[in-house]
Amino acid sequence: MAMNESELIQKYDVPGPRYTSYPTVPYWETDAFSTDLWKQRLHQQVQLSGGQVSLYIHLPYCESLCTFCGCHKRITKNHSVEKSYLEAVLKEWQLYQDLLPERPRIAEIHLGGGTPTFFAAENLRWFLEQLLAGGQRAEHLDFGFEGHPNNTTAEHLSVLHALGFRRVSFGVQDYDPRVQRAIHRIQPFANVEQVTRQSREIGYTSVSHDLVYGLPFQTIETVEDTIRKTIQLQPDRISYYSYAHVPWIKGTGQRGFHDEDIPKGAEKRALYERGRALLHEAGYTEIGMDHFALPHDSLYQAMNEGRLHRNFMGYTTTRSDVLIGLGASSISDCWTAFAQNEKDIDAYMDQVSQGALPILKGHALTERDLGVRQQILNLMCRFETDWTPHSLEIIDDFSRDGLLTYTNTRMVITELGRPFIRNICMALDEKLNQTSLTKSLFSKTI
Repeated sequence: MAMNESELIQKYDVPGPRYTSYPTVPYWETDAFSTDLWKQRLHQQVQLSGGQVSLYIHLPYCESLCTFCGCHKRITKNHSVEKSYLEAVLKEWQLYQDLLPERPRIAEIHLGGGTPTFFAAENLRWFLEQLLAGGQRAEHLDFGFEGHPNNTTAEHLSVLHALGFRRVSFGVQDYDPRVQRAIHRIQPFANVEQVTRQSREIGYTSVSHDLVYGLPFQTIETVEDTIRKTIQLQPDRISYYSYAHVPWIKGTGQRGFHDEDIPKGAEKRALYERGRALLHEAGYTEIGMDHFALPHDSLYQAMNEGRLHRNFMGYTTTRSDVLIGLGASSISDCWTAFAQNEKDIDAYMDQVSQGALPILKGHALTERDLGVRQQILNLMCRFETDWTPHSLEIIDDFSRDGLLTYTNTRMVITELGRPFIRNICMALDEKLNQTSLTKSLFSKTI
């Protein structure tokens, strides 16, 4: 007898990775990695890609702590830290330029955090002008940044737009006052409305709102209110993320509420399904996992044209085999290797000041890793892949439960199976299944 949705959730709601990479960070084989090996593989891949690179820049400072956040950040109201940090990032970028075989062609920049708009607009202008001077711009650009609705000013928007930024993502999370108090993220609808309007007036072509489901005190009614307010502003893209409750990893920052205040299992999934239904009614299409877009947006077009890509920045329209992460905790990816920077800001800045790449750890992918990586990427971006498992028992459960079909090596995730995509990817994840490392490092999949 086929399981109903509640039974499927009970069966598959287990800890698992989000698969912005394969292997996932806890399973990197750091003992076999070295900075010299990273430099070698990066050099090779830049040559193969014709010098094209994407840049992720981590700007880690925030003025206050949001208790739902799992990012690497430092809380301070001392803005004197801005210039010295940006100078360190520019020094790191120079170290990479010295390594590369040719002057890089920058195709993509994403400013993440932390809170990028913690930094003064004038400091961001100075920083980005210096950064862009170190490379040439690719023909097709995709520059975006994360903005806090409470402190993103018209000056921020104008300065970044003048430098080529056309995408902006605002962290909204939820509009309910009780939920906002629980996660320490108080921002009135009027603030989001104003900054969204300003973005469009200045010329941004893709405005995104980030929402989160599974937050403390959320109900169907509060989620409906948040989604309807969001639809009213018509963002071009919407990210509707599952809240990752991992206080054992991130410490007391995620303990601003009790466990019993958090919706779980079928109750949590119902929040997503209701939000998804309302977004579909409003003309949004679901893109990959947890993302939605209107038909005119480039993310929607990339999905339709088979160009959708996923990396440490999430879903992207730019398929670049070289992603250089700059700043504390940033992760770089040259397709055949990963490298993560020092997470501690002081340690990061100290390494850079000594003229060394501030790499903390990494992983060199084997041929087998690369094969599995591509299969997981196919599933995350297109819900299908070609795969020959060593035993069909690995996918028998998914097939019996109606979550996928498998014919002549072609695996296709069904509509019913899409909420369980992380679980299906876990079945392909050889690192996850061959080691004794605890899976409780991850949030639950549903």
